[in-house]
Amino acid sequence: MVDRSPLAPKTFPDMPPIGGVQISVAETKLKYKGRPDLLMMAFDEGTSVAGVFTKSLCPSAPVDWCRQHLSGGEARGLIVNAGNANAFTGQAGADACEAMVAAVADTLTCRPSRIYAASTGVIGEVLPAKDLAPFVASMTPSADANAWQDAATAIMTTDTFAKGSTRTADINGTSVCINGVAKGSGMIAPDLATMLSFIVTDAKLDSDVLQDILSDAVERSFNRTTVDSDTSTSDTVMAFATGASGSDDVTDSDDPALDAFKDAMLAVCTDLAMQVVRDGEGASKFIAVRVTGAEDDAAAKRIGLSIANSPLVKTAIAGEDANWGRIVMAVGKAGERAERDKLCIRIGGIDVAKDGAAVDGFDETPVAAHMKGQEIDIEVDIALGDGDATVWTCDLTHGYISINADYRS
Repeated sequence: MVDRSPLAPKTFPDMPPIGGVQISVAETKLKYKGRPDLLMMAFDEGTSVAGVFTKSLCPSAPVDWCRQHLSGGEARGLIVNAGNANAFTGQAGADACEAMVAAVADTLTCRPSRIYAASTGVIGEVLPAKDLAPFVASMTPSADANAWQDAATAIMTTDTFAKGSTRTADINGTSVCINGVAKGSGMIAPDLATMLSFIVTDAKLDSDVLQDILSDAVERSFNRTTVDSDTSTSDTVMAFATGASGSDDVTDSDDPALDAFKDAMLAVCTDLAMQVVRDGEGASKFIAVRVTGAEDDAAAKRIGLSIANSPLVKTAIAGEDANWGRIVMAVGKAGERAERDKLCIRIGGIDVAKDGAAVDGFDETPVAAHMKGQEIDIEVDIALGDGDATVWTCDLTHGYISINADYRS
């Protein structure tokens, strides 16, 4: 059993019930014992759905299923299992996914095309649907105040803590709630990461509007995180809008009436994304890398990810060594325009390099003190344009090797 991450939040947030969704969990013992590992959400009629999925060219069977049916725009249910990714499993994997979906559709008396699925765990093993499907019929909605924490726990793999986030917003005078859960710890890189996240709101939004809002929030949150630069086969972020709040049905995603809702959705996604990084396998330090002055925001993001993905940068931080030369290296290899003699690097808000050289009279003492903390801030000014982006990562320790060497045992 891996110890809880030292970067974990102290407690799981208080997450209020959301009208229009019922949460059920079960312990199947497929891989994990003593905790739930199967999650089902049942949604009221009229619930809209949106999703963003992995860019891996080897997607899992559940990702294929969700992509195939997302255009329908409606959802009645969601089924998620932990311990088996049902990826790279051929037709047998597709059949297993369909069997799980069919079991939920039978329970909720709806068409299978209104059920969405996700799986996370070991790649290359067919999901034993015949063993899992019988649990679906006996899963009962939780009336417990901890229902959202149960949901977050049920989707964990190597995670050391359950991840949840909640926000409220106002739409034309009506208060709406957004709750989200996520899992992720390793195989974390943009587009998305080896992570699953499910977000539910009681706002009334059609699927196209919800998709616009979710896609933007994911790009500015989950897609700016990395633990180890590896993109999973199963990455899924889905959002469901039940409409139970009775809020106005705003049909244009650019309508100012949705500004507060967009901010709240971004806040939930960013909070969850940061929690995933804080649970990076073996992590002891949370690292924020901000790049300014790049040619554009996309260039700033790519430079930031080059720094955040560098094993040399990450191991130096793990060793509490302010070796800023490795940051210079990562900027230079990013493939984006940068001029050596304009570059400025700050660690913990302190200039360590400027105009192509070390700062005159540089005193490493305050920087060394910053490196001993759990929160590390790196800033790089390219000094060429207005591009600005922040990405989040963690350090690379021997704990990462230990966890992944034993992953299948």
